[in-house]
Amino acid sequence: MTPEPAEHARYRGYLEALSQAGGPDECSVISAVLGDPDQVMADSAILRHLDLRAAQMGSGAAFTAWSRQVATAIHGREPLERRLREWSLFADIDAGRPWSTADLGEASNWLQLRTAEHAGSHRALTVLAGQGRTRRIRNAARARLDRAA
Repeated sequence: MTPEPAEHARYRGYLEALSQAGGPDECSVISAVLGDPDQVMADSAILRHLDLRAAQMGSGAAFTAWSRQVATAIHGREPLERRLREWSLFADIDAGRPWSTADLGEASNWLQLRTAEHAGSHRALTVLAGQGRTRRIRNAARARLDRAA
């Protein structure tokens, strides 16, 4: 049996530490993970954490406060900053707060598909049904619109 690479073990350890961190401790753990010499692995662990935590939090005031704190901890890490911005856009769409169709149109395939599959906004689904980047996104949005009709 081949031994597990060290970065795989660190990745799992980071995800465990992040899952148990809360409040100000969470940003400290994020900063520690981002200090790992393997930047790709560190970014992957934080990205996974952002996805898990943001999905868990929903779109309310707790998400907004959390995202502001996390934004400081991930400052300068563009892939992570983009994912957090996209989670914020999703939260705005989901909560019925103002959002820009241009922002949704420029969003990653990941966010467009997540929105098409999970958001309850008729406006967002209409935008994606007509202008989603991929056939899968357009079809998912159309299917949700058809079910809502």
